[in-house]
Amino acid sequence: MKPIKLIISAFGPYAATMPEINFEQFEDKGLFLISGDTGAGKTTIFDAISFALYGTTSGSYRDTQNLRSEYARDDVESYVDFYFSHQGSNYHIKRNPSYQRKKLRGEGYATVKEQAVLYKDGEPLVEGLTRVNGAVRDLLKIDDKQFKQIAMIAQGEFWALLNAKTDQRTEILRTIFMTDGYKNIEFKLKDRLDSVRAG
Repeated sequence: MKPIKLIISAFGPYAATMPEINFEQFEDKGLFLISGDTGAGKTTIFDAISFALYGTTSGSYRDTQNLRSEYARDDVESYVDFYFSHQGSNYHIKRNPSYQRKKLRGEGYATVKEQAVLYKDGEPLVEGLTRVNGAVRDLLKIDDKQFKQIAMIAQGEFWALLNAKTDQRTEILRTIFMTDGYKNIEFKLKDRLDSVRAG
């Protein structure tokens, strides 16, 4: 998966729609680092990408019930829209968190329910939280925990990958690089070798 751009609106500390983050400007670098001072918004970027893909935040200590900016006006929609390419196709996911806002007419509050839509090459592919979450796992071949360990190492959680047990690290890397076929070949060759030695 290669990130293309990220749009954040009334999400985290941002009260309005922020200027889009264009990841393509870093394309020739291969690997890039998001850095900055404390409070600069690094974790919000991680949270937005993780929330768009999986409906979870990047850190284990944050929940998704408080993702709407407390500074947002009631007429501003909270959402993230994450564009990425994967295996020759372009995708984007628009997801909004569940939140309460004042009713636009009358008194009281209205609940905006969490929604998600996955698009492929500009056309809606899958809608609904469960279906989008499943489609992302099937597409990327990793779940949210693996994604956080390998792609979005949020501040304070870098050690999770480094300190993962060998079998956990092996499984994560096997999934990422889709080497299950090679593992099967290894088993078949071992079986042949055992039968040659026995025979």
